[in-house]
Amino acid sequence: MPKVSNMEDKLEVIKNHIKSYSDFPKKGILFWDIFSVLQKPDIFRILKEVLIETVKTIQPPVECVAALDARGFFVWTNHIFRTEHSFRANKEKGKTTGKSDFLFLLLGIRSRFTAHFYNGKGGKEDIVEIQVDSIRKGQRVLIVDDLLATGGSLKGACELIKQLGGDIAMCLVVMELEELEGRKKVSTSVTSLIKL
Repeated sequence: MPKVSNMEDKLEVIKNHIKSYSDFPKKGILFWDIFSVLQKPDIFRILKEVLIETVKTIQPPVECVAALDARGFFVWTNHIFRTEHSFRANKEKGKTTGKSDFLFLLLGIRSRFTAHFYNGKGGKEDIVEIQVDSIRKGQRVLIVDDLLATGGSLKGACELIKQLGGDIAMCLVVMELEELEGRKKVSTSVTSLIKL
């Protein structure tokens, strides 16, 4: 494992291990993939240390973590086992078990509270769901994902948590594509570890 002790050096090591793929998923897009970090246990360990250090700075402390499907799950499940935080899943439509919550953002029509959002990836609309009873009113929630690009999915997750009565402590992403200005869509504080 690389010998690094301060946050800046740890982030640089992580950044140096993130792979990018040109013209994926379509021509003209540069896709940044966190899986290259997750595949190297020593680098993943550094990422986990950074995430835990960052979460410890949130005051008052968070009570649960809501991760976005699917890379957010990989990044956060390991953290959950080392802390007392509970885990909530924000999933794509149709993949949530139990009664799910809906919020239609684009259409402005509320129906069961699923989050519909424009993701900017080829102009398609996506949907995010969460189980209705997964967030208690007033519960402090940390929303996490691997990447902030256009901001649609993070915005949708925030809307869902708010509709369920949750108090969003912070949105935390590993990588942010600054030129896409996705954080402008999110009305909650966003912390990104690595800006690309």
